[in-house]
Amino acid sequence: MSLFAELTSGVNAVRPGRTALPVLDRPLLTATLMLTLFGLLMVYSASIALADGPRYESYGRYYFVIRHALFIVVGVVLAMFTATVPLRVWQKLAVPVFVLAIFLLVVVLIPGIGREVNGARRWLPLGIINFQPSELMKVAMVLYAADYTVRKQQHLHAFVRGFLPMAVALGLVGVLLLMEPDLGAFMVIVAIAVGILFIGGINGKLFSALLGIMVSSFLLLIWLSPWRRERLFVYLDPWNPDNAYGSAYQLSHSLIALGRGEWFGVGLGSSVEKLHYLPEAHTDFIVAVIGEELGFVGVAALVLTFGFVIWRGFNIGRQACAMDRLFSGVVAQGVALWFGVQAFINIGVVLGLLPTKGLTLPLVSYGGSGIVMNLVAFALLMRVDFENRQMMRGKRT
Repeated sequence: MSLFAELTSGVNAVRPGRTALPVLDRPLLTATLMLTLFGLLMVYSASIALADGPRYESYGRYYFVIRHALFIVVGVVLAMFTATVPLRVWQKLAVPVFVLAIFLLVVVLIPGIGREVNGARRWLPLGIINFQPSELMKVAMVLYAADYTVRKQQHLHAFVRGFLPMAVALGLVGVLLLMEPDLGAFMVIVAIAVGILFIGGINGKLFSALLGIMVSSFLLLIWLSPWRRERLFVYLDPWNPDNAYGSAYQLSHSLIALGRGEWFGVGLGSSVEKLHYLPEAHTDFIVAVIGEELGFVGVAALVLTFGFVIWRGFNIGRQACAMDRLFSGVVAQGVALWFGVQAFINIGVVLGLLPTKGLTLPLVSYGGSGIVMNLVAFALLMRVDFENRQMMRGKRT
């Protein structure tokens, strides 16, 4: 029986007479649901004033929250479908999904097809919505890297047969993403791939070499791009007048918002910085609004909830690996790694600990493709957990 069938058939959390093991990880499901609904609330709070400005005056006060809610509904539907598909099927689809994601990354770069916004060509217009292929690539990389780790298990200590093919694949993805450009998505995708290879047992020297190459490449890209280099240095001194009114404008207002929030915040809906002072308050810098309205306590609760989700993800992955279900285990840990790295970068940027980078907060920030793919990834994690529990009951998955 599939996970969706178990949930919709009224099965209780325990199976009398057989086992007291719950059907699924209810605390994990609850925590993720809380993050998603909390994100919907904060998107509403952060975006409600945008209609008062000239850029969004024709959108209406509820435009962003309604769209975000619709994308959550789409994400839940796709997540329910994803959860019905066994992991052995996803393993067979790993390479085709990866090839599809590569194809879409190429298509989005074609003039006249990909939509260009502020000099970046990252979206495919699909009628009333825009699809971002880089978000699909994150899911595709989790599946592909996990499948690669399983297929190449005996060769992960070899340079040519173990290291080189993944390096070439990452290089291809990197070139396409940097042509958009989307360095933030590339950083997350590299973290997913490198992390999964490390979990899968790649040779320590090869892993160090790969890590060194990637870090050097990032530093070189930053140094060769004047605007990226400027971002790197201004975050170190955001209060310099030249920076505060220039490249560090977002960061300085983010820090002002967090400072105003103090311990318990100014109250839900009472943020001042979201009133056209802080750009992208409902997307990349939503944590700043959370900090201003709910204070340190609100941000700490958010971080702890993310920590719990990530911890459970790694535990589910380790449990699957202990049952000799390597692909499933690596997928679960890959999803946890994805959420952890992206949340760390997003929150680090808002707090001024990292250079400003356009990355949303998983499950919380406004974003169509992002929230949909986040929920699909979570469904993969729940599917791994479900199959673990089925095996503990003696059932085949």
